[in-house]
Amino acid sequence: MITYYKNNATGLTVAHGHTESIWVSAVNPTLSEKTYLLNELKLPEAFYNDIEDIDERPRIEFEDGWCLIIVRIPFKSDDLKLPYTTAPLGVIFNETTCVSLCFVENELIDDFITYSQRKNITVGDNFSLVFRLLLSSSIWFQKYLKQINLGIKYAESNLEKSVRNEDLQALFRMEKCLEYFITSLKGNELLFYRIKNLKSHKDTFDPDMVEDVEIEIKQAQDTTNIYSNILTGMMDAYASVISNNLNVVMKRLTSISIILMIPTLVASLYGMNVPNSLQESPYGFAIILSASLLLSVIGVVLFRKKNLF
Repeated sequence: MITYYKNNATGLTVAHGHTESIWVSAVNPTLSEKTYLLNELKLPEAFYNDIEDIDERPRIEFEDGWCLIIVRIPFKSDDLKLPYTTAPLGVIFNETTCVSLCFVENELIDDFITYSQRKNITVGDNFSLVFRLLLSSSIWFQKYLKQINLGIKYAESNLEKSVRNEDLQALFRMEKCLEYFITSLKGNELLFYRIKNLKSHKDTFDPDMVEDVEIEIKQAQDTTNIYSNILTGMMDAYASVISNNLNVVMKRLTSISIILMIPTLVASLYGMNVPNSLQESPYGFAIILSASLLLSVIGVVLFRKKNLF
């Protein structure tokens, strides 16, 4: 879908066409929209293909009067194995055209427009737009981190009652999401500092906005690292608990096997087809049974003292 935006007294609003817009937003474009972007707006096809790659890293590139800036943004995925992940959002611009391009449906763009209208924010130039998208991206990282943390707490509360594979797998999925977030935020941070230090433009940047972006990126990184460290420690703890529970079960089963072996041994010895002192006694069976029970009780008492039961 392609949407045109223009500055207004109340923030960014929808424009009716490219001629009156300052920014063209393309989200998951169709084949006809791709043709329009490449043929009508003359976007470099190489830039278009780079953004289409889901694994493209954050970077800035200049070519033939065009500038490409790729930012990693978070989004909620339909994949149950990876509920939260990141995707590239590219901003391609020259002196007359500015296009943002993303190949996944996301909440960031609409939220950014709503926020600009609530705060009466306008976009001064293309780099200002990039900074604000970086700022929105960092904020959405933190929003999804809160949801991930809720998922971690829910799985943790279930694991306190019973260690189930489903809850452990949920923690593994959250750990994978955090790894994607850490990598993407690191790339966004490097991109931010590279844009900030552009010699030809750094004097034109709004220092307050640059500072806000830097703070939000740092905060998102710190929060992600904290959650990741906590989750890693939690996973290690549950792995130790599972291993310890298994050792306890095996120890008890071994102790039970040894106790059960005592009457079996006694019965085997007196059950052999050889003469013994009890073969003629009417109380032979009772004596053997009593001896087996007595030895078993002694074995249980000794194992209890060694804390093997």
